[in-house]
Amino acid sequence: MGQYSAPLGDMSFVLHELLQVEKAYAELHPEGGFNQELIDQVLGQAAKFASEVLFPLNRTGDQHGCRLEGGKVITPPGFKEAYERFCEAGWPSIASDPEYGGQGVPHGVGYALEEMVNSANHAWAMYPTLTHGAYGALYVHGTDEQKKLYLPRLISGRWTGTMCLTEPQAGSDLGLVRTRAEPKGDSYEITGTKIFVSSGEHDMSENIIHLVLARLPDAPAGSKGISLFIVPKLIPNADGEPGARNGIECTALEHKLGIHGNATCVMNLERAQGFLVGEPHKGLQAMFVMMNAARLGVGMQGLGLTEVAYQNALGYAKERLQSRSLSGPKEPSKPADPILVHADVRRMLLTQKAYVEGGRALAYWVALMFDTAVSHRDAAKRKDADDLVQLFTPVVKAFLTDNSVLCTNLALQVCGGHGYIHETGMDQYVRDARITTIYEGTNTIQSLDLLGRKVLLDGGAKLRKFDALVKAFSAEAQGTAGMAEFLEPLAATGKTLERLTLEVGGRAMQDRDEVGAASVDYLRVLGHYGFAYFWARMAHIALSHGASRDGLYAAKLATARFYFQRLLPEVESAARSASSGSRNLFELDAEHF
Repeated sequence: MGQYSAPLGDMSFVLHELLQVEKAYAELHPEGGFNQELIDQVLGQAAKFASEVLFPLNRTGDQHGCRLEGGKVITPPGFKEAYERFCEAGWPSIASDPEYGGQGVPHGVGYALEEMVNSANHAWAMYPTLTHGAYGALYVHGTDEQKKLYLPRLISGRWTGTMCLTEPQAGSDLGLVRTRAEPKGDSYEITGTKIFVSSGEHDMSENIIHLVLARLPDAPAGSKGISLFIVPKLIPNADGEPGARNGIECTALEHKLGIHGNATCVMNLERAQGFLVGEPHKGLQAMFVMMNAARLGVGMQGLGLTEVAYQNALGYAKERLQSRSLSGPKEPSKPADPILVHADVRRMLLTQKAYVEGGRALAYWVALMFDTAVSHRDAAKRKDADDLVQLFTPVVKAFLTDNSVLCTNLALQVCGGHGYIHETGMDQYVRDARITTIYEGTNTIQSLDLLGRKVLLDGGAKLRKFDALVKAFSAEAQGTAGMAEFLEPLAATGKTLERLTLEVGGRAMQDRDEVGAASVDYLRVLGHYGFAYFWARMAHIALSHGASRDGLYAAKLATARFYFQRLLPEVESAARSASSGSRNLFELDAEHF
């Protein structure tokens, strides 16, 4: 029924050789002792938990799903027990502030854990992942009293968290939110309906802390009139323990294409007691802390699903005997050759391998930049790192999940008819991956955010910071024999991106529809620029060390060549499409569609 083994070798390569995190963490956390031995121990234990505890429940969650009985949600068999083991081992606290009971492990290591649990069991992983996002929002915007009450319990995993944003009439446009918050003493009574609330109700923790967007009576219209509230499922008593049932209830579960093991809830609030987070009417600013964390988390979902689908497709391709190699039998003692000998099967597998390893490098680097933005003693370096995190958050979310949809479909295709039937489990990865391009802001919204806000709004300043990293590496790597085949297309991609940015930016000054027309293709171009940079760096390491270490460097070099020759050329078509402008999209009258 499938397999999953955490790719510890590649994770180690990315963390220790590519990113050299020990050096970075020694500067950021001189008291932390985050050396390679400690990091590898953490990852090794996480890998064991993911493969031995979570992965066996993945199919169970898909088949059984969640049940709603009397307002209570029962999660699939084994989910609750796995969560208890997760908490007992201290995993929820790994990347949280020690002041509130966290372990203070850097986010770069936390992302590796996140990837593993998403590979092993995407639906289960959503419960603790959303909780960490709620922790982040309260950590930044909560009062001292709120932090003291909620953070230790969220960090321990005793309480879990959700985001309650979407309403039937208000999806991505949160300015249309109608949920009301009426002042009552030192709290508020909140009434409304929220939909698509992941983990909104379940039986895995003793309390659920909902972060709810609502409007105060004097709120201005639109997104500037939204406030954020803590709405506990069970209102804490004076001693902080769960008390009376609050007026928030799950009234329905959505029936979905995938992630059946996660409870996607319709939540009804009827005069529920809520507590204001941050300032009135500035709830989106506070919620964006959680939303940005969630967007990076969704990127890790895409990465995790790509990895596990690739592993299973590769295993099938090595064992499935069909036909002979076009260049002659490769295993003449058998009735046919393994399908791995066929060129197009290799193309599909290498596409998955190149996208998953490139995605891992980019995502772990963004995590390192996040750590730098939070902890570096130099304010200028904190600012530079934060700008890079802002620039690449929509890329991690959209590029990695678009690639995941492509790659899980390719994995199913490798398995042919056996991939299409339920028994192999490959169909679940395709179905689970499909939501990742939709929730936490569709990938089109990520593209609009990238081009409109992160690039054009500051005149390309953030983009130039990344471009400077690329050029500095290229200058350093020029003297290494064999690097020209990577550095030349990397430079060409940078020039294409620069030209496209200036072109679209100039047109957008006259017509804002030009941003919408170009944005999706633009994100693909920047995504490839990021991947090309990291694949060039990985190729440089391989060329510098030679084809040793059990073939790891030789494999990196071969995969880098495949990426540059087969996948990076998408930049040319995407740039040409983006350059075509908005006229071809708006010329057709609505009645003629």
